Amino acid sequence: MTERVVRGADDAEVARLVVPEVTRLLAAAPAGRPAGLVLTGGTLTRTVHPLLAEEPVDWNRVELWWGDDRYVPAADEERNAGQARQDLLSRVPLPPEKVHEMPASDAGHPDVTAAAASYDAELRAVVDALADDEPWFEVLMLGIGPDGHCASLFPGRPEVHSPAYVLPVTDSPKPPPTRISLGMTALGRARHVLFVVAGEGKAEAVARSVGGAPVDTTPSAGPRGLESTTWFVDEAAARLLR
Repeated sequence: MTERVVRGADDAEVARLVVPEVTRLLAAAPAGRPAGLVLTGGTLTRTVHPLLAEEPVDWNRVELWWGDDRYVPAADEERNAGQARQDLLSRVPLPPEKVHEMPASDAGHPDVTAAAASYDAELRAVVDALADDEPWFEVLMLGIGPDGHCASLFPGRPEVHSPAYVLPVTDSPKPPPTRISLGMTALGRARHVLFVVAGEGKAEAVARSVGGAPVDTTPSAGPRGLESTTWFVDEAAARLLR
């Protein structure tokens, strides 16, 4: 497994660097199976997703998932899935049956635990048929919070150590408080992991993540690709890297 850091001058250049890498990795996915792509949220993705929509991706091969989402109504502007629909899905020919959104709070589930269980079942229906050593996803994109969280796995929280594929998150230290997240088990089953990070406020968390800090204090130090892990960071976020 290879690990590397790719630096851009600013957040716009980081976006321009990561997008062709996503395209390349999806194109290199083995034939005869879906190319799973896991999207993340955050400000930087609002730049990444429109650029990705312009790339020559064979969208008929892509199976789309999310690393986490806010458990709020479907029309809420904070939904990662809603933002991705505006910036990416509205511009590419991805078949609806291959888009796996995490449930919104008004999707008919009694609570977030039931909603997470529903997404867990949806994921298992795809990945449990794979061989033990097969990646579940081709490309997993993740951000890093200033506290070192990734997806909705936060430092010092029990979710970080759960073996569950999909987790309900309540009382999140970052609003909104109720979320759904892939667990570390699922985050560790991608062929390629791409962290996409910008901003000086992320510098300490990036350094801990790249340096392999304990996942209890820095959850973003946990996910690693089965074949490669790349941190795409701007100079401000890379400030503490050697």
